[in-house]
Parts: sequence; C-alpha cells; structure tokens
Amino acid sequence: MTFVKRTALKLGLAAAVSLAALSAAQAADCKIGISMKTLDAPYFAAQEVSAKKQAESLGCEVLSSDAQNDLNKQIADVEDMVAQGIGALIINPRDSKGLVGAVNAATAAGVKVFVIDSTIDPQANFVTLVQSSNSQNGLLVGQYLADITKGKDLKIALLSGDKGNEVGQERRLGVLAGLLEGQLRNEGRARFEVVGQGWGLWGHEGGLKAMEDLLVANPDINVVLGENDSMVLGAKMALEQAGRLEGVTLIAAADGQKEALAMIKEGSYAATGLNDPALVAATAVDLAKKAIDGSLPADISKITYTTPTVINKDNVETYYKADAVF
Repeated sequence: MTFVKRTALKLGLAAAVSLAALSAAQAADCKIGISMKTLDAPYFAAQEVSAKKQAESLGCEVLSSDAQNDLNKQIADVEDMVAQGIGALIINPRDSKGLVGAVNAATAAGVKVFVIDSTIDPQANFVTLVQSSNSQNGLLVGQYLADITKGKDLKIALLSGDKGNEVGQERRLGVLAGLLEGQLRNEGRARFEVVGQGWGLWGHEGGLKAMEDLLVANPDINVVLGENDSMVLGAKMALEQAGRLEGVTLIAAADGQKEALAMIKEGSYAATGLNDPALVAATAVDLAKKAIDGSLPADISKITYTTPTVINKDNVETYYKADAVF
C-alpha cells in the first residue's frame, strides 16, 4: 500500500471515529426522559413513539417509562430518570396534583420539564404545557353538532374519562358551550339534555360498559358524546349489540383516532376534534431540545397549543392516515 493510500485510510478512520465521538457527545449532552402515565391506549402509544422518534432524530439519548396508570410508579419513574442525569423531561401526568412534588423536584435538580396532553396543577414548576386546545376544539365540535342536528331535541349520553380529570372537564364543557351557542345561533333556543354521564376511563372497553349502563336507564338517547374517540368506539359496539345504533349520532370532543376517521369517511361517525398525539409529542421534544441547548425563549407561554380543528366529512381526507399508530 502506498504512503498516500495509507494516509488517506488513516484520515478516513480518524474522521469516522471523530463523527462517532461527536454523536456520542451529542447524546450525552442531550438526554431526554419520557414519562407516560399509561401506554394502554393507542393515543398514548402513538405519543410515546413520536416523542422517542423525534428525540432520537435530534441526536438525543432517550429514557422512557410507562407508569401503567399508577401515580406512585410515575413518581418513582421521574425520580429514577432525574437520578440518571436527564436534561429534559416530557411528562404526561397521571394526576394533576399528585405529580407536583416530583415535577418540582426535577426542576430544582436542573431538569427542564415539559408537560404534554394532560394538565397539571399551577403549583408545578414546568416550562410549558403542550396540548391541543380542549376548549377550542370542543367549541368547534359542539357548533358542528348543532348544525347537523338542527331542529332536533337532543338526548345526549355523555362518556367521560375519569373523575376529577381537568382535560375531560375542558373537553365536555367546550362541546356543550359550542352546542348551546350553535343552537342559539341557529334556532334562538337550546334543545338538548344530557340524560346521563358514564365514566369510560378513556378506553374502548370502558366506553362499551358505560354505554351499556346508560342504555338501561335512558332508552331515548339519540347522541353519544365522548371525551375521546376510543370511548365512543366502545359505545358504538354496545349500541350495535343492543340493536340501538340507528338514529344515534356519534361524536367526540377530541383525538382523531384513525378508526374514528375511517368511520367519518363512511358516514357512520359525525366528527371529532383534532388532537394529534404525534404532533403534540414532537412539538414538546423540539422545545425540550431548545431548552437543553439554551435557545428557548425565556418568555415562552405556559401553554403551547396546536391549531384547533373539527374533523368531519368535509375535511377528513386531510387527516386520515391508514398506517398511523393512532
């Protein structure tokens, strides 16, 4: 081998080693923790997948945990990540008050904390909350419901997530406010009644069980309103099994789950609010990387919203992706 070739080979090896060292240094400089309250639903699974993918694409090392809907486990998960030297934490909190101590301890240790999706108590010290606007999405969904049911007296079965959850409260109040405003605008009066509220724990099975119970007590239901798509999809199954689906409008305050979007396309599901888990998670990671790099503006708002949208038959093709995780 000639001297020139040997020299070129050495330089090439040196460059490769240098790039590998740089990549390792970047990962060491950027370590992001992702604490999910649960992965037991497509929405949260998609959120974690997107957050991990985005963080890795930015050259960051990623630590991820699933609290399995257990508050104490999520607190322990956060403490463990802080002990492992994360620079930023992306957290979807199981309990808005119960995670305050862990979040504040992480911040005190120098970790930049970003909350996603679920709200957290104002006493928590975090950078910003990234989410879709539950209230604004709800208003759009409610107004759309008023438009497509004009002239009807609505008997609404409300499917809520879990008691005390601020996200669920924002979503249902947003839809009901939009529905009221829409009916007043269209007809000059309100024509709806919430005949029952069931607790579906945000999932398909919970929605099915809650709907079964609501049907027993309320035979005249003609609208099923859920705080997310998954519960409404479960409710649809209960309605089908009971032979009660005909004439019932299915609508959700938020999410945009692909199964719901497929039904919107075929006309068996009215609408849902856009709450893209991948967009929410990736946005939080981008902000976390800027915070680690020191380039995040100091005056960033405590809430960072994605654009509110009601997905219906007129625009569903824009949002439906058959290969989406969620």
